[in-house]
Amino acid sequence: MAVARAGIELKCYFRNRQAVIFTFALPLVLLLIFGAIYSGDAPGTHTPMKQVLIAGIIASGIMSTTFSSLAVAIAIERDDGTLRRLAATPMSPASYLLAKVAQAFVTGVLETVVLLTVGVGLFGLHLPNTAARWFTFAWVVALSIVACSFLGIAYSRVAPNARAAAPVVQLPYLTLQLVSGVFFVFTSLPGFMQVVAGCFPLKWMAQGLRSAFLSDSFQQSEAAGSWEHGRTALILGGWCVAGLLLSLATFKWGRAKK
Repeated sequence: MAVARAGIELKCYFRNRQAVIFTFALPLVLLLIFGAIYSGDAPGTHTPMKQVLIAGIIASGIMSTTFSSLAVAIAIERDDGTLRRLAATPMSPASYLLAKVAQAFVTGVLETVVLLTVGVGLFGLHLPNTAARWFTFAWVVALSIVACSFLGIAYSRVAPNARAAAPVVQLPYLTLQLVSGVFFVFTSLPGFMQVVAGCFPLKWMAQGLRSAFLSDSFQQSEAAGSWEHGRTALILGGWCVAGLLLSLATFKWGRAKK
């Protein structure tokens, strides 16, 4: 049932052309703007700042197509009665949630491909040059999509109605972009911002992707002076589990209480 519903979710998503365009366009526009602004190497390194930026924007793009997109979509479906109609069918909440994650996985991968294509074509991004780096890229992307998808499902409960969904979702999304090393070298941010960002997935998503794209010399500019692959996997995996539990605990077919 989850597989069947996932097919419906994908059809509904891609038939809403405006939503698709704007969801995919936001990270792309940010990449084009900041890519045009930045020049030279990242401070204290021999790594082009554009390379650092692209890794962060890909992480941000994944969050946009998963966390933000799902939180808004589910809030709308709850408000317009779609969820109440689905509640009258044999489909279980677990099947619905898995279908949403599957839809987000497809769109997250497509967003990543689009940003990689632009990064390589316009800004000279160097793709991973070893099997180990490709493996790192794959597990970081997979864990990032799953973690952000479940968190988006859980966070959708915060929006009291469809009208409030977009602003309620954009606040944490934009805030985390600014403090998680998406647009700046992470260690150039104030210490308290680094501590806050380290509590959330986006910082680790961006760091994991930097480890796949950038030379090992850049890890000296990370907070711990290394890529911290083990900690990155542990934290992102932990958020996958926490997001799943939060989704199951908070998801209801009816509206959120005002």
